[in-house]
Amino acid sequence: MIDGIDGLENIVAAETVLSEVDGQAGRLVIRGHAVEELAGRATYEEAARLLLEGFFDDLPADLQPAIGAARAEVFAHVAALDDTLAALTPMEAMRALTARLADGDDLATAIRLIAAPSVFTAAVVRRQAGEAPLAPDPALSHAADSLRMLRGAPAPAAEVKAFETYLVTVIDHGLNASTFTARVIASTRAGLTSAVLGGISALKGPLHGGAPGPVIEMLDGIGAPDNARPWIEAALDRGDRLMGFGHRVYKVRDPRADALKRAVRKLSDGSNELPGRLAFAEAVEQAALAILKDRKPNRSLQTNVEFYTALLLEALAFPPSAFTCVFAIGRVTGWIAHAREQIAGGRLIRPQSRYVGPRPKRAA
Repeated sequence: MIDGIDGLENIVAAETVLSEVDGQAGRLVIRGHAVEELAGRATYEEAARLLLEGFFDDLPADLQPAIGAARAEVFAHVAALDDTLAALTPMEAMRALTARLADGDDLATAIRLIAAPSVFTAAVVRRQAGEAPLAPDPALSHAADSLRMLRGAPAPAAEVKAFETYLVTVIDHGLNASTFTARVIASTRAGLTSAVLGGISALKGPLHGGAPGPVIEMLDGIGAPDNARPWIEAALDRGDRLMGFGHRVYKVRDPRADALKRAVRKLSDGSNELPGRLAFAEAVEQAALAILKDRKPNRSLQTNVEFYTALLLEALAFPPSAFTCVFAIGRVTGWIAHAREQIAGGRLIRPQSRYVGPRPKRAA
């Protein structure tokens, strides 16, 4: 394999003003702000505006009313959630409903796409639980209404704050697989809906956005702190991937994991059950880090965003089957911003490949 080609490792495919991932320093910068600065402080609407600024001439100063109105608008498509769609995974059903939205490159299309994953995820989860989808409340923040539509009742302020921290933390992350997919599609001028659908499809993969669910399966499989070491060692002996640890880019720490761990700690202060779950998860985390350090001393395998994402979303009553959908609720704005950036200044993305197959035989 040619150096730098496998997985496009170390290949610079775009210049962007949106985010920088520094894996050596364990740093994520979003439009000039460290993720730690935004997480827990900025609302999702404020973070979304930060990313979209400069890409739409008619961008309002406050996005909350526009996104709220868009949630109400796209809810009309929930009527298409029939038995066939409800039988799919939440990610597949949410993608199918999103595909009903018209394509375009304007702000109205972008706002509808920001609203869509939240509305459709809640509707699908409720339908699969035997409950009727709940219409949006445009007056609420995006985080608050997402939880209300899921549960059927308003969420406590502390839970809304924790969920908002999550959405802001995952809103953008450099040229990851789903964002690169969105940029490739946008470079063809196919439209923002097409770009977002590509992002959703890439995010669906277990090596990208589909990992937090298996973290819950791992924790449930371990069951108790005393089982952590033998369970983890057995999993590694089988060659299993340990979900929630290690990252393709970060060589030291994943700053998003730190931000989400703080959010889980704050949420646990007002919970009767979460402190025990958090203490158990921390015991598993410490056992895993110790075993990985012992077995792979030449690699830095630290806790990544998936581990505490799983704990946070579980505490907020999202079913593990919908965790990747929730990731899309946060990341969709990043996809749109990158798509607009690509449209504004980029050419059609068309890399070359090096043929290594058989050559045609010469005629005698």
